[in-house]
Amino acid sequence: MAVDGVGRAVEQLTELGFSQYEARAYVGLLGAEPMTGYALANRTGIPQPKVYETLRRLEAKNAVGRVGDDPARFVAVPAEQLLSTVDAQFRARVIGTKQSLAEIDQRSAQRAHVLPSLTDWDSIATRAADMLRQAGRHVYLSTHAEQLARFDADIADAQARGVEFDLLCFGSSKVTVPRGRMLQHASTEGMVYRHHQARHLAVVVDSTDALWALAPNGSDWDAAVAADPLFTALVKGFIRHDLDVQQIYADFPEELRARYGPGLQQLRRPADPTSAQPSAPIERTSRGA
Repeated sequence: MAVDGVGRAVEQLTELGFSQYEARAYVGLLGAEPMTGYALANRTGIPQPKVYETLRRLEAKNAVGRVGDDPARFVAVPAEQLLSTVDAQFRARVIGTKQSLAEIDQRSAQRAHVLPSLTDWDSIATRAADMLRQAGRHVYLSTHAEQLARFDADIADAQARGVEFDLLCFGSSKVTVPRGRMLQHASTEGMVYRHHQARHLAVVVDSTDALWALAPNGSDWDAAVAADPLFTALVKGFIRHDLDVQQIYADFPEELRARYGPGLQQLRRPADPTSAQPSAPIERTSRGA
């Protein structure tokens, strides 16, 4: 066996759980006549005080056999037999570990939800575009107009495939949604977000995959993306709730502004218990959405 082949075989055996000395001893015995520990130490460079200890461990692993006792000689079992034994032992350990971990997981009161992250807009937009291309039934999407423009073609292609959209846009956009609904976030326009630079992107595809991205200062993005049922339900609920609020505002803009002020800012302030003017119920008027 070539020197490089010996080294490669030793390295591969250590990856299977053999110690360096065990791997060198087995490879040194493989294909050779029965050998004493002294001869094996000379052949492999294993220190003589360590060679017999190493051979005893290999015997316990059924990797070598002893031939005679005076003096004791050792022979390697065939490589195919050794690897078959190692494979069977490894599979048994995997099955045992799987069962043990499953028991622990079932007893655990808390489960971790792993959400892969992205930290730059190009990666986030690329991932969102991939999600849109894979959509088969329904997409929920909420973002600002400047970010939405990145997905104009992907949205059009998805619509052509029959995908329905619920889309909420902050600002004016040329994107159209003939299948589904598209609303502009108008209730706080020019008030709450007048000086804000924050941007976000929320996407849910077919109620299975979700992406949530946020740039508090408008440029430094951070995103989580996963096919996690809990995370997907959270993002989907956020978008649907925001869409419903904007639909209500589109139906009753004057009434809501009169009741809660410009930008509906009174919604975020506690009611004045000393106020003598009770809030009147909003009556629906005939107005197109």
